[in-house]
Amino acid sequence: MSPRLAVLAAAVVLSLSYAVSAADAPPAHDVSVLHCGHLVDTAAGKLLGPTTVVVEAGHIREVRAGTVDGATYEAAAKAAGTPYRVVDLSAATCMPGLIDMHTHLTMQGSPTSYSDQFRLNPADYAIRSTVYARRTLLAGFTTVRNLADGDNESIALRNAINAGIVPGPRIYTAGRAIGSTGGHADPTNGYRMDLAGDPGPKEGIIDSPQDAWKAVRQHYKDGADVIKIMPGGGVLDEGTNGENPQMTIDEIKAVVAAAHDYGFTVAAHAHGAEAVRRAILGGVDSVEHGTLMDDTDRQLMKQHGTWLVPTIITGERVAQLAAKPGYFPPAIQRKAAEIGPKSLNNAAAAYKAGIKIAFGTDAGVFPHGENAEEFTYMVKAGMPPMFALQAATTHAAELLHKSDQLGVIAVGRDADVIAVPGNPLDDITLMQKVSFVMKDGVVYKQDGKPAEFHSSVQQ
Repeated sequence: MSPRLAVLAAAVVLSLSYAVSAADAPPAHDVSVLHCGHLVDTAAGKLLGPTTVVVEAGHIREVRAGTVDGATYEAAAKAAGTPYRVVDLSAATCMPGLIDMHTHLTMQGSPTSYSDQFRLNPADYAIRSTVYARRTLLAGFTTVRNLADGDNESIALRNAINAGIVPGPRIYTAGRAIGSTGGHADPTNGYRMDLAGDPGPKEGIIDSPQDAWKAVRQHYKDGADVIKIMPGGGVLDEGTNGENPQMTIDEIKAVVAAAHDYGFTVAAHAHGAEAVRRAILGGVDSVEHGTLMDDTDRQLMKQHGTWLVPTIITGERVAQLAAKPGYFPPAIQRKAAEIGPKSLNNAAAAYKAGIKIAFGTDAGVFPHGENAEEFTYMVKAGMPPMFALQAATTHAAELLHKSDQLGVIAVGRDADVIAVPGNPLDDITLMQKVSFVMKDGVVYKQDGKPAEFHSSVQQ
């Protein structure tokens, strides 16, 4: 069976299992009245008092100060024959659904990750991704940008979530990453010679501007939403250098030109200062990590309006794992120990320099569902709690070009609402205790417990 057919078959089996387990689940409520004790106004950067949010047909219908009597809404819903519900969040703080701009939903690191790729099939990763997607959603992240997978599994996952087959966040995916031969994106990097082969543009591996156009057009054909490039070395591949530049400026410019022609934004993985510089000059929309960038890079980022997605938590986690004997292969262990600890100071310097910052975690390097720990590191790096929340809402929505849809609780926006018990501006760790999750008007978590999921698949 081909990899594509294997993934499809696995998805069908998984879909049917969800349908059986959720057969008795109630339908989504068309009208919901949320009574919030406080509401984070991410657009204004203010914490509001008691607020009532009215949701109808998956969108925000009204946002009103105080605890508004829902009798009028209930009467109208009954007259129209639509379901109606009231949710008491008076002891909680409501805010827009969170956006993680750097995830890898089709994988999760472990001591066996490097041998798993020789044992697991694309279908195995596809099935596991449904579990990771659900955990991410229940942690309050209603939207993610998935920046690279192995076999376009995240495209299938996105489609299944959009179709209501499985639960998960709204996904904007890059499919495979684009990089150079032997670089951080090369899926055969570290393989023995008879297995390595010679991946090309169809697999996302380019070695010229001409290759770049072919690779981007292939991504368009595959159904990607965004382009991810690897213009510099990485920590978790088996190459010896984690910071060297691995794409020319001309190659990066070609990717960006092709991507922008097709309506894609471009995210660039880069740790080293030269790789970051080339990414900025090449015109990318965001730099991911940027761990070792220097003052010149920071000035260029501000000058060009390039976003930084710092992923501090991943730097911290890989540094911790590097201290565990045998967890990583030797080359990776060394890079993780050298580069990981520098993430926090880099993010602090970027904030002080006034660089545009969007929230991202690199989840998959560490367990999915723990994404909100990034807020704690952002605050530790000197970012005010409100700025950290805006990075995961209004800033992220701007980088996605979805400010008219996501990032704020306002009339007409998608009904993505989460709540935490208490005030996260006083205690940012509360972001790791999300008690309520609504996406597109559907409740997935309430009172700290997952709600029943009703699959769109009919028995």
